[in-house]
Amino acid sequence: MQVLRCAKDLELKKKIKETFSLLLRLGLSVALLFYLFKKVDVVKMIDILKEANFIYLLVALLLMFVIYFLILIRWNIFIRYLGIKVPFKSVARCFLIGAFFNLFLPTSTGGDVVKIIGLFQDTSEKTKVVASVLLDRVFGLVALVLVSIIAFVSAYKIAYDEFLLIAIGAIFLGTTFGILFLFNERLYSFACQVFNRWPVVKNKLMELHYAIVLIKEKKQALFLAVGISCFVQALLAVTFYLIARGLHQDVGLIYCIIFVPLICVASAFPSIGGLGVREVSSVYLFSKVGVAAATAASMSLINFLFIVIIGLIGAMVYVCSLYYRRVQCCLSDSEPSKR
Repeated sequence: MQVLRCAKDLELKKKIKETFSLLLRLGLSVALLFYLFKKVDVVKMIDILKEANFIYLLVALLLMFVIYFLILIRWNIFIRYLGIKVPFKSVARCFLIGAFFNLFLPTSTGGDVVKIIGLFQDTSEKTKVVASVLLDRVFGLVALVLVSIIAFVSAYKIAYDEFLLIAIGAIFLGTTFGILFLFNERLYSFACQVFNRWPVVKNKLMELHYAIVLIKEKKQALFLAVGISCFVQALLAVTFYLIARGLHQDVGLIYCIIFVPLICVASAFPSIGGLGVREVSSVYLFSKVGVAAATAASMSLINFLFIVIIGLIGAMVYVCSLYYRRVQCCLSDSEPSKR
């Protein structure tokens, strides 16, 4: 009885924690959107959208599909080079479902947990699956930093701003520390000493480190991942540029290349799919180059709409997966009766 009570208490605490986390994220998104729309002329936003050139927006949407496909390929590269034997269709399924759950799970990495759990069903190499997702994220950040630095240095005279310099520097330091932490055995094992009281957890974390280190020998995979990631960052900047052109804004592509990585980092803060955080950061950054607040907010919301469209495709894949599993369960349950 006592064990059951403890289990129920733990489950209740977990539900309370999850509910609180959801409300916190929802509250942040609502608060930021309220602040934004208080400062922005909503009527002007609607007028801007009515006069938009939808050809530019359609091209930007198609480009967003290309970006997601390239991110899928990047994750699949790590999966292959780590020796995880799973069908590509399973990888694609988990990726799309993860894109759907990214819309409302905490931060932009919430869908990664769903991707990991989904791929667990297709392989017993669970540690390597976690390693593949971590590496995918890390090398995405590496490219974000590289593109930001190159763009900032290239346009130093026209785009210099102390805030941008500090933000890019902070991302660079954070990414560098993350790479050193993951790939340096001494630093990693020192940090894992916190879990000395829980040897099982510590061993799992060390196994994760050894799986990550495997990729150091696969230089081709590293170069491919960095190349794809840099191309993705450049294309994402182009989507913002196309959206700006669609809203009749003459914004230099170089500014999009500098601003968009910072907007991506900001959207990783706890919120509902980055909603609110993304819009406020877009207004702040693009206002530096003369874009009106209403227009910058519209640009960001259109970009979010593209993310939602891709997320809805993931939702359809998720529903189909659930239906398929139910059919399989029904068939497996009916087989003994036939016999």
